[in-house]
Amino acid sequence: MINLFEYQNKVELSDSFSDLEQFLDEVWSNREKSAFYLDDEENRIEVQRFIQFFHKTKEIKSNKYVGVIHFEGKRVNLLPKVFFGKESYSEANVNQIHNHVLWWLSYCRKIKFPNYQTSLGGVKSDFFEVLIFLFAKYTRQLLTNSIYQQYEEINSELPYIKGRINTNEYINQNISKGNWHKLNCTYDAFVMDNRFNQIIKYVTKLLISVTSSNDSKKQLREILFILDEVRDVKVSAEECLAVRFNPLFGEFETVRDYCYLFLSNCISFDYKNDLKLFAFLLPMEYVFEDFIFGFIDKEIEKVSAKSQMNSKHLDLDKNFALRPDLLLQLESGKRLIADAKYKIIYSNDNDPKKGVSQSDLYQMLAYAVRFDITEIILFYPNMLVEADEQESEIIIEDTLANNKKVTIRSIQLPVIDREVYSNIFASNRSLNDIFEQTKTELKLKIESILVGKR
Repeated sequence: MINLFEYQNKVELSDSFSDLEQFLDEVWSNREKSAFYLDDEENRIEVQRFIQFFHKTKEIKSNKYVGVIHFEGKRVNLLPKVFFGKESYSEANVNQIHNHVLWWLSYCRKIKFPNYQTSLGGVKSDFFEVLIFLFAKYTRQLLTNSIYQQYEEINSELPYIKGRINTNEYINQNISKGNWHKLNCTYDAFVMDNRFNQIIKYVTKLLISVTSSNDSKKQLREILFILDEVRDVKVSAEECLAVRFNPLFGEFETVRDYCYLFLSNCISFDYKNDLKLFAFLLPMEYVFEDFIFGFIDKEIEKVSAKSQMNSKHLDLDKNFALRPDLLLQLESGKRLIADAKYKIIYSNDNDPKKGVSQSDLYQMLAYAVRFDITEIILFYPNMLVEADEQESEIIIEDTLANNKKVTIRSIQLPVIDREVYSNIFASNRSLNDIFEQTKTELKLKIESILVGKR
């Protein structure tokens, strides 16, 4: 097992060095253009951006992506940089880092992480294995109680009239060939072999080929047994988004969201003697940004949050759009802008810039001017090695706006629970249960900043 933290440590990779780079290039070129791939510059780059390869020293270093790569029997964990700093990381520590990522994903909107949170059972592996386990357990339980069926248009030759007769086909294909007794009909049927079940079956077959958990394999096989009558059809992440349910089948939305999550972030294909390789990778800066928005939107009362507002432009020709992460409307009528910055801030009392980069300051000032808002908050994540969350305030006086003062505050949020990181929990504990205290502390922190609660 190899642990790489974003932009932090290097690890020597002695064998299969070029093959791994080639594999990641293939993953990059075939990745789904999901909602969080918003960087146009990255989309123009053909060479993979997951890992840096140093060919002279035969070392690798992680970029901004978090997840797991399985390659020729090796597991490469790409971990968030906010957990870096310890001398060593046990398997239990890595599992708790993965649990943190899973908890953050549970609030995300752009990255379609399912809301279903259950106990993790006996799964003790990378978080991709945990996701497979959760999908397999939930889907198998759901299909055991109810199988999704829907009306679909069927074309078939029947000995009797059903629906409507396809006159042209009946004349050209049946009467002309002496099969006058077979009627070419089109009708609606309530079928099990529908697009959604095809998606489930496709994803299940993909996952059963890569999971190493016997429990997950057992439940995935049961799903395939239930869906035996469903055809094998290759599907895409976009087809998951196209599936809609009426309220009677609302529970199936969770299964759809899981399928979208796997199809949009997982690549699996035959490579060198049919060896199964896969990667599950997420851009951490978008995970953090989406987590903060989802948490405020769901947990903080008296605050209305809008994300990625782009109604303002910096220039008159409207070539440079201003897109703050969050526009917050408080119940009191007060408006402020919040921006999530997935960056490491070190506590240094001698730093006159108070940990805020100059480029971030310029960006926030542009937001203040164009949105006519005088209070801006920068949200940063806390770190595993720092005991106290840092706060700072910078005041700018805008002489072009009658000396209006713009206040920019930087806040480190307690998104890492150090007790959770250090402990080993019982297998029947759920993510919601494990992070209940973390949620409470984070909620109180944000409320004290936005609405003045202490």
